[in-house]
Amino acid sequence: MAQTTVRKSRWKKVTIWISVIIIALVAGVFAYLASVTYSPSEQAEMKSDNQVSVSEVKNGYQFESKGQDITQPNVVFYPGGLVEPASYAPMARALAEQGHRVYITKMPLNLAMFGGNRANSFLAEHAGESFVIGGHSLGGVFASRYAAAHTNQIKGVFYLASYADDGGRLDGTNLSALQITGSNDGVLNWESWEKAKSNLPNDTTFVSIDGGNHGQFGSYGMQKGDHEPKITEQEQLQRVVHALNEWMKSL
Repeated sequence: MAQTTVRKSRWKKVTIWISVIIIALVAGVFAYLASVTYSPSEQAEMKSDNQVSVSEVKNGYQFESKGQDITQPNVVFYPGGLVEPASYAPMARALAEQGHRVYITKMPLNLAMFGGNRANSFLAEHAGESFVIGGHSLGGVFASRYAAAHTNQIKGVFYLASYADDGGRLDGTNLSALQITGSNDGVLNWESWEKAKSNLPNDTTFVSIDGGNHGQFGSYGMQKGDHEPKITEQEQLQRVVHALNEWMKSL
């Protein structure tokens, strides 16, 4: 009986220590991810103004024009890896000013790999309306995977410094795609990007922004490993929004 009591006491202590270690490891992971996550610049604000209404919704944020009818398609956006959603507010606002309803998805730990199906809630909210989906960097990869699994609900996919990997291949589908890159991008794996062209649908438009880099597809400053841009953030934003608008008009 005494030996059984001692064993139980030892096992209880071991269990407590294991729990403490697991909690410490989880806390350490969260702390590390927080330290390497990119925060939005001052001009990237999730605030409504006279032209655009900004609201928090399930799984993200909605940008919608106040002064005009909604222009189809609606836009769903998946942020880049370890980039806070607000970093893409300037782009979302600019598209909303053109009449599009735009959703920026909020990902668990700011990583699209943990929230690949979060677009479901946006599509369900406006069932029967048309949608395009896209993303920046890692976000574009998982946006493409979502589109590949929902080809009957999506009209097109756009990639900002991103590509369709084998899990999100769209070749053989009737979807339209838009590929936008920056010539000074030092983060994008250009070899993988080139190989992944075979995964795109026949109806794909390629746009290269001369002087643009990786980080300026959002508004969060220089990203580690990136090259210095040759154009301003505002200039790159204008070219991205113009390319998106022209592409969506063709759908």
